[in-house]
Amino acid sequence: MPTLSQAKAHLRVDHTDEDTLIEGLIDAAQQTVKLYLNVETLPTEAPVDIAVLMLTAALYEQRESVVDRPWGDSRLYARLLAPYRAMEA
Repeated sequence: MPTLSQAKAHLRVDHTDEDTLIEGLIDAAQQTVKLYLNVETLPTEAPVDIAVLMLTAALYEQRESVVDRPWGDSRLYARLLAPYRAMEA
């Protein structure tokens, strides 16, 4: 899973002022991806890591605004995670 350093590089953040916030956003993104995939443990695959980083960035950049389209409507996000999604029987 993405580390704080990886997330900060993705966000282009070079200070430590928001480390606690970013760590919380990574955790929230991981929990959200778990729910989306319907799994208890995230697969250790690059597409899943990228999806977590994308969601972390969306949460960071849009933390104070309302967007017209929720993150789950992103085709790229869905395509990255589709192969790992456990469908209920």
